[in-house]
Amino acid sequence: MSELWPLPQDPLVAEVRAAVERGRLAQRYRELDRAPEFPRAEFRALGEAGLLGLTVPRELGGRGLPPTRAAILLFHLAYLSGTTFAKLSLQPEFCSVLGEHGPAELVERWYRPLLRGELLVGNQVTEPSAGSDAAALALEAAPTAGGYVLTGEKSEAAFATEAEAAIVYGRRPGSARAEGVSAFLVPQGLDGVRRAVAAPDLGERWQRRGSITYTQVHLPSDHRLGEEGEGFAYLQAELARERGLLAAIYLGVARASWDETVRHVGERMAFGRRLADQQAVAFPLVEDGAELEASWGFTVRALERLEHGEVADADTAMSKVRATRAALTTLEHAIQFHGGAGYSARYPHEQRWRDVRSGPLGHGATEVLEGVVARRLWPRPPRR
Repeated sequence: MSELWPLPQDPLVAEVRAAVERGRLAQRYRELDRAPEFPRAEFRALGEAGLLGLTVPRELGGRGLPPTRAAILLFHLAYLSGTTFAKLSLQPEFCSVLGEHGPAELVERWYRPLLRGELLVGNQVTEPSAGSDAAALALEAAPTAGGYVLTGEKSEAAFATEAEAAIVYGRRPGSARAEGVSAFLVPQGLDGVRRAVAAPDLGERWQRRGSITYTQVHLPSDHRLGEEGEGFAYLQAELARERGLLAAIYLGVARASWDETVRHVGERMAFGRRLADQQAVAFPLVEDGAELEASWGFTVRALERLEHGEVADADTAMSKVRATRAALTTLEHAIQFHGGAGYSARYPHEQRWRDVRSGPLGHGATEVLEGVVARRLWPRPPRR
């Protein structure tokens, strides 16, 4: 367990290390917490380094890595520089509905520049009255001559005022639940779009989340992504992939704090002996290390199922649940065993904890994801 896993000798790791050092990403991670902004220069540098769209097919301009290989890269990117740039690396995956179902003109105009880090495309799902229940979306997408009219509000959206365009999920008026939800690519400079940043977040402040209000926004029909009424199905497929990759990020940042804490307690003296010689300190760290490694194995298995074309939504859902729990416990111990200094900004553990704390909420709340797994164990009877 003493050796950094996974695969520290992998060529991908050397590539990540070079990008982190070249862009001062570890330092920027800390700076962006104190002075939140969207890091456009670093985003562009990630694109130039081939670190955007890791699993996106090469024909679209992505890296084309299998999910398990992408997970190794993301783990080490998070280990070396925190969650910020690892999550930015996944932004094209968060917008895969555009790449997979968008018309060629939209892919060329928005998706390829996103992969190069030249433009930012957001992803707007959550609404004030519809958080994890995406099938209950209320934003209306009313058909009209030559297109649609969007009316409603999105909330908790990352890059609320910075994104040049966003994937927006809306419902056909009068439709029933998921069957009426479609996905749209909406340039954020259109008439009727009003954007605002909300109150500062606990962590990941650089995302500057906020609300977007759509008031009679006219959208051409060619800005719909894929088939009408299929938006929810597209979103579910996207989430199944990204949850396993997010798990790798949370495990990477937690492993960084675990390694740092193991070194610290091996050197710190208290009551005439090393902290590591006290079972109250040593045993929790032993358990944390084992849980991190077990969660990594679970995550790899879930991603392997995706690679083999199997249905793996329950597997990746649970990999994210396990990873966030293991990471938060590990980071809590890192803060505790560094004493009063661990509670301060002197060390990165408190920032990492705040950033990882979004994990049990975003991209599917823990309670919802456990429901996904439960439905695999006890399938619902067919409707009559």
